[in-house]
Amino acid sequence: MALSRGLRCCQRVFSWIPVLIIAAVMLWSYYAYVFELCLFTLTNTLEKVAYLLVFHVCFVMFSWTYWKSIFTPPASPCKKFQLSYSDKQRYEFEERPDAQKQILVEIAKKLPIFSRAHSGAIRFCDRCQVLKPDRCHHCSVCETCVLKMDHHCPWVNNCVGFANYKFFLLFLAYSMVYCVFIAATVFQYFLKFWVGDLPNGPAKFHVLFLMFVALMFFVSLMFLFGYHCWLVSKNRSTLEAFTAPVFVSGPDRNGFNVGIRRNLQQVFGEDRRLWFIPVFTGQGNGHYFPLKNRSSESRNPLLANEDLWEESDDGSEGSLVEDHDPSVTIEMEE
Repeated sequence: MALSRGLRCCQRVFSWIPVLIIAAVMLWSYYAYVFELCLFTLTNTLEKVAYLLVFHVCFVMFSWTYWKSIFTPPASPCKKFQLSYSDKQRYEFEERPDAQKQILVEIAKKLPIFSRAHSGAIRFCDRCQVLKPDRCHHCSVCETCVLKMDHHCPWVNNCVGFANYKFFLLFLAYSMVYCVFIAATVFQYFLKFWVGDLPNGPAKFHVLFLMFVALMFFVSLMFLFGYHCWLVSKNRSTLEAFTAPVFVSGPDRNGFNVGIRRNLQQVFGEDRRLWFIPVFTGQGNGHYFPLKNRSSESRNPLLANEDLWEESDDGSEGSLVEDHDPSVTIEMEE
């Protein structure tokens, strides 16, 4: 037990190494651009002020979105999807597997769950003791179920999911803007140092290295950001792009695709003025998502409106019941 705790502790410590690498590159780029380029190399005051002003705007947005991506929890299923104390007691003391499955089926009747496991069973996480909402997956690194899980990103040491996916996209976008701005403004001085028009000194190394690092990061970020833009347009997560979500009618990669405009609004919200600000503006609460094929929802129109089953202000639980097929089984996932 002590060894296991020690290994987990070491894993948590080492998991911050990629974040520290990015932070170190950010701090070095700030020093190299502000001091070595703008203060020690540039001679035109107007150019110096303009560069510093735009640079700091890019740097603040880059840092802000990175901070939000790291420290915003991706959100986990609410208590409505967890087994209550009485249900957990019934489930644990019941020795017959079929009876255990039936207990979970009864619980699932109250929830807006439309996706299934590959076997056709309702998805259940045995580790977290929750019925998984649509698009929810268990992260073995974070050791919890994550709503609308996209992937676990080591560069932010966090799961990218429902609550922080917008921040992750903005982080990629502002990282690209940051790299492009640095490369565009450093380029002429890169050439001057390269051909010897400017004297050798500490600034030469920093300017040359700034150019290479900015271009290298831009190319890698461009492909990653483009891929996630495509995912947003299709309303898919990275996991769903590799493994299609399964519904009662079978697998469907476009099961949550409700059109580009509505897909964007699910992530960024309806107020376009806030799209590029790292504040949460997404629609819903991560437990329910509109379906492309609404036939499943139409079986119970009450569940088509997520507000009707959300927790009330006093924390009481709703009692809406969906017409699930009682023959549906439960699959317990590790």
